[in-house]
Amino acid sequence: MALIHSILMGAVAGMRAMTPLATVTAAACNGRLPAGNGAPRLLANPLVSAGAKALAAGELAGDKLDDAPDRIVPAGMLARIVTGALAGAALAPREQRGLAAVLGAGAAVGAAYLTFNLRVRAMKRYGQKATGAVEDAITLGSASLIARSAARERPRRRRLR
Repeated sequence: MALIHSILMGAVAGMRAMTPLATVTAAACNGRLPAGNGAPRLLANPLVSAGAKALAAGELAGDKLDDAPDRIVPAGMLARIVTGALAGAALAPREQRGLAAVLGAGAAVGAAYLTFNLRVRAMKRYGQKATGAVEDAITLGSASLIARSAARERPRRRRLR
């Protein structure tokens, strides 16, 4: 189940690059990441968490601007790959952190293209600000639910036969 959390949080990174990082650093600071997770200690630093939250807030506000760049430009994709990988690793068991990072990054790329296409279609009908607000709500709600679900996950012990 832990890798599912990594994939889902990576998908959230496809919509908003900084929200997963802000969510994971907040959980790390509060001691709410899964036990034995693969998160680097740096994510639990309060200054890193505050910076990630500030960047996420800026991204949420900037997305509504008429001259906001598309999420699929190279810099945007790089940010999504990095944050999807970091958040994915943070939600997985330490021994699966490499795989979780790859899955999180891959999900971020796939979700970026999918949600970009959906957003372009929706903007034609509802406008940039309205569609951005809906996407923000989906992103923030999803990231919070994924982090909470991951925190409740307990490592399972293998049965010896």
